[in-house]
Amino acid sequence: MKFSDIPAHEAVKQQLVDMVDSDQIPHALLLEGKSGIGKMMIARALAQYIHCTNRHDGDSCGQCPSCRQHQSFNHIDTFFSFPAIKLKGKTEGPISDDWIGQWRQLLTDSPYMDMNAWVELLGNANAQPMIYATESSELIRKLNYTSHAARFKIVLMWLPERMNEACANKMLKLLEEPHDDTLFILVSNEPAKILPTIYSRLRRIEIKRFDDSTVAQYLEEHNGIDRDYAIGIARLAEGSILEALRRLSTSDESKQFLDMYISLMRLSYQKKVGALRKWSVDVADFGREKCCRFLEYCERLTGENYIYNLHDNRLVMLDNDESRFSVNFARFINERNVEKLRKLFIEARRDIAGNGNAKIVLFDIAVSIILCLK
Repeated sequence: MKFSDIPAHEAVKQQLVDMVDSDQIPHALLLEGKSGIGKMMIARALAQYIHCTNRHDGDSCGQCPSCRQHQSFNHIDTFFSFPAIKLKGKTEGPISDDWIGQWRQLLTDSPYMDMNAWVELLGNANAQPMIYATESSELIRKLNYTSHAARFKIVLMWLPERMNEACANKMLKLLEEPHDDTLFILVSNEPAKILPTIYSRLRRIEIKRFDDSTVAQYLEEHNGIDRDYAIGIARLAEGSILEALRRLSTSDESKQFLDMYISLMRLSYQKKVGALRKWSVDVADFGREKCCRFLEYCERLTGENYIYNLHDNRLVMLDNDESRFSVNFARFINERNVEKLRKLFIEARRDIAGNGNAKIVLFDIAVSIILCLK
């Protein structure tokens, strides 16, 4: 991955190039920002630039042995670390090497790092990928060896916020007492969830969202859609190419989510508790990760329906199907209940992500919505 392969983010690229060229690379760097904006691509490009033996004009050459090894995810002094799940039949926690084949496939097929695609590759719809203490122990073992082909060993860690407590505590020691020949490049979607003592030891660089024109241009060039359609999707994606691709390719899921949201609101308004119990079972059958995506969708759509009441189309981020529903529904979302409703969805997503019983959590919010819509 070269910097030139990544759209936009020119100021960040230049900042990273200047760090390397001036030999002022921090031993632990965090690239933070929303998902789908190319943070992992930037991290990969930075690692390749550091290891390149013929870098020039602010980019790696792409031709030297180090660059070719990076492009095939096989550089001997580069270690990937990422959330994973236990292998079947294995009692101890997973390490990244257990899933390295699937990881390379994700980097190839989904460079903007789609967690949904990663869960599918792991083969378990209910999976909640984490970084376990076994992973930090394995990193300690690997980093105790000297670098083989380059000046620096580089650890590329995706989603450090998914480290469990035992792993985070071990990683803290690595970051407090770093090896002179080791660099950590961490990539986070939710930096607020990183252990504070780790976060304070990282050099942080915020990656901004793409502007809508960049997202639209990407969709035109890579997906062959016309300009107007691309602009419409880009506007809804809020600067995330990953979200734009989801909206383009997962319309079936979006329609399913809208149908389930409509059912929830209608049944709650009609106070049909028995039907809401069945609704909660149906949604729980989505599996944990999809259920969390649905609740995130509900929180967003509730907020958009409140904004819809302001009667300013420039502020509303709804697709055609959502707009048709909101014409009649938006009046039920107002100053009295909007924050209560959004809080219900946010807390339910948190509880289910934390292994709460999805059927109970979903039925509880369904009953609570009855009170909110009174």
